[in-house]
Amino acid sequence: MNRRRLTLIVAVTLAAGCGGAEDVPSPAGPDDGIEVAAPESAGLRPDVLAGLNQALIDQSFPDTTSVLVLKDGKLLVESYFAGGGPEVLNDTRSAMKSVTALAVGTALAAGALQSIDDPAFAGLADLAPFAHDGPLKQQITLADFLSMSSALDCNDWNEASPGNEENMYPLDDWSRWAVDIPLKADYQRDETGRGPFSYCTAGVFLLGQIVERAVGVPVDQYVDRALLGPLGITHREWTRSPRGQTMTGGGLRLRSRDLAKLGLLVATGGRWREQQLVPQDWMNNVLSVWRNVDAEQDYGLLFWRRQYRSPCGPLAGWYMGGNGGNVVVYVPDHSIVVVVTRRHYNQPGMHQQTVSLLENHVLAALTCSTSAG
Repeated sequence: MNRRRLTLIVAVTLAAGCGGAEDVPSPAGPDDGIEVAAPESAGLRPDVLAGLNQALIDQSFPDTTSVLVLKDGKLLVESYFAGGGPEVLNDTRSAMKSVTALAVGTALAAGALQSIDDPAFAGLADLAPFAHDGPLKQQITLADFLSMSSALDCNDWNEASPGNEENMYPLDDWSRWAVDIPLKADYQRDETGRGPFSYCTAGVFLLGQIVERAVGVPVDQYVDRALLGPLGITHREWTRSPRGQTMTGGGLRLRSRDLAKLGLLVATGGRWREQQLVPQDWMNNVLSVWRNVDAEQDYGLLFWRRQYRSPCGPLAGWYMGGNGGNVVVYVPDHSIVVVVTRRHYNQPGMHQQTVSLLENHVLAALTCSTSAG
C-alpha cells in the first residue's frame, strides 16, 4: 500500500470530524457491552495518542490494521488502518492460544476436567496406540502443554524440530500426527517439576482435543457456548484440518472489538456483565509466571508476560501474542487493555515494532510523573 492510500485511511477512520491533529475522537459503535469514553476522561493524553496517526503514515509499524485502547473498562480509542475495519475478522495467529487456556478453566470448573496435573494422553485414549509411547509420554500433563514445557520434541522456533507445526498442516489428520510426535532424548524436569520452555503449537492443539473429549461436544461449539456466546461474540471463523478438527493452537479470527472483550474478560478476573465466565482462581493461575522464556519475557498458561516502558516506570503486561505482531495486552497496574492487529507475518522485528507502538504511542499517554516507578 502506498503512502497516499494509508494517509486516506487514517484520516477517515481516526480523525474524521476532529477539530485538530491532536483530537482523538471518542469511539462509537454497536451496543455490544463495551462502554466508551474520551481518552482525557481516563487520564490519557490525547496528543500522545494522536501521534499514532503519523507513525502509521510513516510506516513505522507496517501492516497495522487496528489499535484499540481501553482503560478502567472503557474503550477510549478505536482506530482502523490499511484494510482493517470494525467487521474485519482478524487473523491474530497464535494470540488465540490464550482462548484455549480460558476454555480449559471453564472445563475444570464444570468438572469435565479434574486437574491440570492429570496425564494428557489419558484424555486421548481413543487415539492409542501412540508412536514413541512409554513412561515419558504418559507423564506429560495438561500443565505441561499449557506452560509450553512438555517432553514432546516440538519447537516451532526450530524448523528442524519433528514437532514443528508446519509439519502438521499438509496432513489430513492433525490429531494422529500430534500424538505421534517423538520425545526429547534429554528431557528433564527441574526442581519445580517442570521441563524447559519449548514453544509447541501441537501441544495446544492437543489440549483442544482433550477438552473436546472431556466435554462431549466439538471444542469449537464448547468455546462458543462457554465463552464466545456469553461475551456476545457471534462473528468468528475457526481454522480446521481437512478432517474438520478444530485448531485450538491459534488462528481463531475475531473482530477487533471482540478481541477487546477477551482482554476485558482477563482484566476483570474472568467476569463479564456480572457473570463469572472463567473462575477467578483459574485466572490467577493463568496469569502467574510458570516458565522464563528469555531476558525480556516470561510465560504463564498460554499467556505471555513482559515489562513495558512508561512515564510511570516499568509496567508488567500480560498478553496474548501472535505472528505478525498481533497482541491483546493487559497492564494490571493501570487497568489498561490494548488490542493491536497486524498482518506483518514472518517479518523480522514484527514483535519489537509492536512493543515500540505500545510504549511510545499508548503507554506514553499515561499522565504519570517521569520519576515514578
